[in-house]
Amino acid sequence: VQLQASGGGLVQAGGSLRLSCAASGRTFSSYAMGWFRQAPGKEREFVAAISGRGIITSYADSVKGRFTISRDDAKTTAYLQMNSLKPEDTAVYYCVANTWYADIPRNYNMAGWGNGTQVTVSS
Repeated sequence: VQLQASGGGLVQAGGSLRLSCAASGRTFSSYAMGWFRQAPGKEREFVAAISGRGIITSYADSVKGRFTISRDDAKTTAYLQMNSLKPEDTAVYYCVANTWYADIPRNYNMAGWGNGTQVTVSS
């Protein structure tokens, strides 16, 4: 599956952004989707995941209550709504697809990685 992420940008602390991840292919609804991020000098880390048909979601503790992952299977697109952004959220954000929801937080056996989209939060 091919993924194209967009929606990053520069925002002040406390602001909001919505990232989008457009997927190719006819079997989008069968994939779990997720987001990772990587800040300069740091390892890539899990942010959020959503199961096929959006039944289950999970979040990293650092974003819980501020970020919301969702999906629109008709548009073959996943989203990451980011509210109350903090400077420590600054990173390149990547979307991922996986046939197994539980493998996303473990960063295991991804079916696809999107291009990164830069999110910069100024203080």
